[in-house]
Amino acid sequence: MYLHERENWWQFTYDSSKVLKLLGRIRVKQGMVLGSLSTLGFEFQDEAMLSTMSVELVRSSEIEGEMLNLQEVRSSIARRLGIETAGLVPASRYVEGIVEMLLDATQNYKKPLSDDRLFGWHNVLFPSGISGLYRIEVGKYRTGEMQVVSGAMGREKVHYQAPSPEKVPEEMKRFIQWVNTEEDIDEVIKAAIVHLWFVSIHPFDDGNGRITRALTDMMLARSENTGKRFYSMSAEIKLMQKEYYEILERTQKGDGDITEWLLWFLKCLEKALDSTRDTLAAVLEKAKFWEYFRDIEFNVRQRKLINMLFDGFLGKLTSGKWAKIAKCSSDTALNDINDLIAKGVLVKNNEGGRSTNYSLAKLHCIDEM
Repeated sequence: MYLHERENWWQFTYDSSKVLKLLGRIRVKQGMVLGSLSTLGFEFQDEAMLSTMSVELVRSSEIEGEMLNLQEVRSSIARRLGIETAGLVPASRYVEGIVEMLLDATQNYKKPLSDDRLFGWHNVLFPSGISGLYRIEVGKYRTGEMQVVSGAMGREKVHYQAPSPEKVPEEMKRFIQWVNTEEDIDEVIKAAIVHLWFVSIHPFDDGNGRITRALTDMMLARSENTGKRFYSMSAEIKLMQKEYYEILERTQKGDGDITEWLLWFLKCLEKALDSTRDTLAAVLEKAKFWEYFRDIEFNVRQRKLINMLFDGFLGKLTSGKWAKIAKCSSDTALNDINDLIAKGVLVKNNEGGRSTNYSLAKLHCIDEM
């Protein structure tokens, strides 16, 4: 028997004594992350959010076996949020769509959930009405049966059988009403329940996982009362993907006690909060750099390329790449580079001749700030 086949299955139970101790630790870490970001200017807060949200979308799609171009995602988010950043590239219609979904979920986190809002998210996930090789029902709840299966054709293993299609509208009505109602429950716990509840209904032909994770981000934004996202749940779920599917399957075949699921969700969230320290470290380093060199004059080309180096410049920086990116002559590029070497910003790497390339200098003055 699956969870949804039980009477009043949505009335989940859990062991508060086990959950609340971990929840308290997570609430402290949420406050620490938000506190760390508050010491930065708005520009660098935007930079941290841009990096985090880009990773969130890429990893969420990877869980479904879909690979997105990180630079396209980053560019789309930057344009929509009005964040100035170097190296913007055109994004596909699909990337623009999933960015629109995540931003609606997180930036409009206080907005009530509705059928139409979910249908809109589903539409942008499948703008052509096709998933893979097959046409699917888009912008509406499914009218067919839904199973989660694995294995070769003829030897499939059924991991989950979702509620029958005629039950979906009523199930979603109850779910949406609960999401929109203020409950005497911590918002982080509510995020975990929303994740489990929605994926259990599996209301769409496809895209349920990505929409589930967008809903999770929306609920976590509510828990912090801010649309600024500085950690990625999807990145951690991707790292523990096998375990993620196993805990969902056990819970959906359980008796309605979701303690194990809540503990797993909270531990995943804790790891996401811990992981964000790497993102913040990179942003802080960039912020400290510009603070330290605030009285030094840089031209527009130099500022653009320095920011790109901090953002994770792909490959080695050469004078030829500089000229191409900055849209200037080779002589101008070399002059820009030599000026930065003289200022202690760049160093020439060991390779010489045509292989001559440069990287950011190790700035001990920044480490000491």
